[in-house]
Amino acid sequence: MDGGSDLNIMYAKTLEKMGVDQTKLCPIRAPFHGVMPGRQAVPLGQIDLPITFGDQSNYKTKTLTFDVVGFPKTFHAILECPCYTKFMAIPNYTYLKLKMPSPHGVITVGTSFRHAYECAVECCGHATVVIAFEELTTLREEVIEEALDTKRSSGSFESVEGSKEVFVDPSSSEGKKVHIRTALSSK
Repeated sequence: MDGGSDLNIMYAKTLEKMGVDQTKLCPIRAPFHGVMPGRQAVPLGQIDLPITFGDQSNYKTKTLTFDVVGFPKTFHAILECPCYTKFMAIPNYTYLKLKMPSPHGVITVGTSFRHAYECAVECCGHATVVIAFEELTTLREEVIEEALDTKRSSGSFESVEGSKEVFVDPSSSEGKKVHIRTALSSK
């Protein structure tokens, strides 16, 4: 449960486990932000699904539109403002409860603090892996660009601009030297 967005999100794996074929998705190309820190997401498509809260004696069913995403899941779905509006539900983040009116009284949906904590830890783990992967990809691209520098011939060991000679072992009489760069990036 999250109240900061205008999207209901469902993960492709959840849809697969429900037995819903991805060919039923309506195409959509509008990206959104906020699910993975610093990263935009393009949904695989949208789908309308009937959602029911409550039990056999007291329930409420409405059809919700979900943006389906294909990245690793921590949750089954993320319910946002459109869900709360349709069900006239009120989330209470302090007590991890969602309450809504129904024909036979109030429906209350909740979870434990332990389960919420475990989901949050798993979500942070996924986000960390994604961000680390993107940083590694960027670093590899920079290294490849430097390696393909056309100013130097292949197999050349000439010193480059911004380098200096350093003795491998200053106390040795052999005088072996190496060239190191003086302008390396912080990465």
